[in-house]
Amino acid sequence: MIQKSEQHALSDLLQSLQLQLLITHKTQVSHDWSESNTVPEFNKLYYICEGEGWIQIGDKDYYPKPGQLFLVPAHTRVSFSTLNNRPYLKYWCHFNIMAGPFDLFQWIGVPLCLDVEDPDRLIDLFREMIGWHEQNTIVARLREKSALLEIVSRFLEAVPIQVLQHRTEEINRLNVIQQYVDSRLHTSISIDQMAEALHLHPNYFSAYFKKHFGIPPLKYVSRKRTERAKQLLTTTSFSIKEIADQTGFKETNHFTKFFRKETSLSPTEYRAAYSG
Repeated sequence: MIQKSEQHALSDLLQSLQLQLLITHKTQVSHDWSESNTVPEFNKLYYICEGEGWIQIGDKDYYPKPGQLFLVPAHTRVSFSTLNNRPYLKYWCHFNIMAGPFDLFQWIGVPLCLDVEDPDRLIDLFREMIGWHEQNTIVARLREKSALLEIVSRFLEAVPIQVLQHRTEEINRLNVIQQYVDSRLHTSISIDQMAEALHLHPNYFSAYFKKHFGIPPLKYVSRKRTERAKQLLTTTSFSIKEIADQTGFKETNHFTKFFRKETSLSPTEYRAAYSG
């Protein structure tokens, strides 16, 4: 099961999540539906309505049944075929979901086959996604992403998640920098200081950080200052000056300008809109 510290790091990674639906359909597959040892660069999701089949991920065999949702993670070796002359009828999609430089399922491991508790809602989501994908408008691109994100979220809610072993070192590094920044938001924070916390050269650190968090280090610090300020404005009665002090600003005016730039509201306006 995913640890709290790992969840914290992954949550930050998901701030820069990029989601792309490549194709989606409902298909009655043919009797010769099969592939051997291919390595797709995208994820696949199948919701099985009817039929029988065999799917091999790596060296593990699966036999998804009607009423099950099956994930084929990107960059894994996959083979599949029909069984017993009963080809699948399935809803399906191909998609990318990037967290930093890697696909989300290159960070986390999950059970690949799931019994769906609310099949009617899942089918509705696939139908919505298919319908929007057939349209060529800005709204359609947003709507299809929304449906896909709900499907992926429902999948992740229903299965145990763990950080993949070969990503543990990277997650630990991200945790170190998170803790470093969170504990020093009341002070000035430089790239050199952040690099030193990870025992990395500042130039290498800047490139490493942007690659894994999706934003430059100092932009990340600004985001953390904004998050802390929002939390203090909505959960405490601290004055604006006190909140400025706790988020690393010596002058209240500087803090106010910074906060308005990040949120389009002044601290006072934000507190009035969102507290209590």
